[in-house]
Amino acid sequence: MRIAIVAARFNAEITDRMVARAVARAKELDVRVEVVRVPGTFEIPLALHRLLARKDIDAGVAIGALIQGQTDHDDLIAHSVARALLDLQRETGKPIGLGITGPGMTHKVALRRIVNADRAVDAAVAMVRGEKRERGGRRGA
Repeated sequence: MRIAIVAARFNAEITDRMVARAVARAKELDVRVEVVRVPGTFEIPLALHRLLARKDIDAGVAIGALIQGQTDHDDLIAHSVARALLDLQRETGKPIGLGITGPGMTHKVALRRIVNADRAVDAAVAMVRGEKRERGGRRGA
């Protein structure tokens, strides 16, 4: 299995650590990884769209940190990107683990949520492995 991790460079103090955790978690699960960095969270869906079109990519993981500022920009980005990622999953038939933290969080909270990167990898891998089992004719109880 091969996954594409697309991560925002914006808030790099957070997202760099999230990427490191996500890559480590993928290796623990014996999953190959391709990491692509984009300027911000808003650019993640387009990069994933391009990567998920490839036959050698089974799933994606979106990594970003939306920290609250003085406007509602983080809220707008969070909702728009989440919807785009949901639509992309339906379009491609490939799962995307959501490792985007926020909106409305402080820098301190963002640091505590770095572990969400692990969960995003776990979700994407579980969806691919579950789908492969279903196609194989095996069913759970």
